[in-house]
Amino acid sequence: MLSARRMSGSFLGVDGGGTKTRFVLVHGDGNLTAAHDGPTSDHLQVGIDGVREVLSDGLAALFRDAGINSSAVAYAFFGLPAYGEDRAAQALLDGLPQMLLGHRRYRCGNDMICAWAGSLGGEDGINIVAGTGSIGYGERKGASARAGGWGEIFSDEGSGYWIAVQGLNLFTRMSDGRLPKGPLHAIFRAHLGLDADLELCAKLASAQSRRSIAAFAGLVAGAARDGDPSAIRIFDDAARELAAIIEAVRQALPFEPDERVPVSYSGGVFNAGELILAPLRHQIERYSKTCELKAPTLAPSIGAAIYAARLAAQPLSPAAIDRLRMQSITRWKARPP
Repeated sequence: MLSARRMSGSFLGVDGGGTKTRFVLVHGDGNLTAAHDGPTSDHLQVGIDGVREVLSDGLAALFRDAGINSSAVAYAFFGLPAYGEDRAAQALLDGLPQMLLGHRRYRCGNDMICAWAGSLGGEDGINIVAGTGSIGYGERKGASARAGGWGEIFSDEGSGYWIAVQGLNLFTRMSDGRLPKGPLHAIFRAHLGLDADLELCAKLASAQSRRSIAAFAGLVAGAARDGDPSAIRIFDDAARELAAIIEAVRQALPFEPDERVPVSYSGGVFNAGELILAPLRHQIERYSKTCELKAPTLAPSIGAAIYAARLAAQPLSPAAIDRLRMQSITRWKARPP
């Protein structure tokens, strides 16, 4: 087992999510020491006791793989879903890592911070998340701001769930004859195995989660690629909503009028590529010529470790960030197709 002294420059990052939780251990020199995936750490799904179990099992596996114990962690950041939305739950979540690590060298926060730190390599700027939900977060010189992320019932504009709901509404309009039938209608029918359009109601009644609804966003993207003008319009509208979230964050941060503002992105909606990125660039530019949309540098889980180093006042050097980026590329290429 490696000594605590040797590993004293190690930073622990935990990126929680609605489906899985990713644990990573990064050395201060930019080497990824160990990584482990566990189930969701969303307390709204599994409760506080469930979060404790997920974190306990994940940390044990991570430390076992790295050959260290918790005393070797210089600092840790736990990015947890829905953190900050319930004061009582937040107090309980804040106390969990101390029981598991045996020290207070950590901080808990919302998982949006992981996405921001990973996408921008820990540098000042803004990140927009568009996955199942949507949220924007940014930092500049120690100041932070967020916008969006109010949930799918009345917010999460531009998210996968939002796109899916717009697509489902489009299907009903096409079925009724309120709109001409485009490729989206046939794509939804085939995917859901509908003999009659109205069977859609029963199919959706059996949907178990917002994530299962959000998955329909991929069908909307397929219809848009097939040239369905109404489906294309949904992605244009999504881009406009996401740009508005970005602009709200920009306005809340102390950027100078002519200062360049790096903007990056995270989440499954961006798997649509230029279908969402092209209109997003256009909409961002309508607000400000100073914003520069750039591809994410690193994954949110690595971002959690980068943020931990920043909290410890030991920010990773540009060379360390680049080393992490190269390791990430190598790991990605090594994955089987």
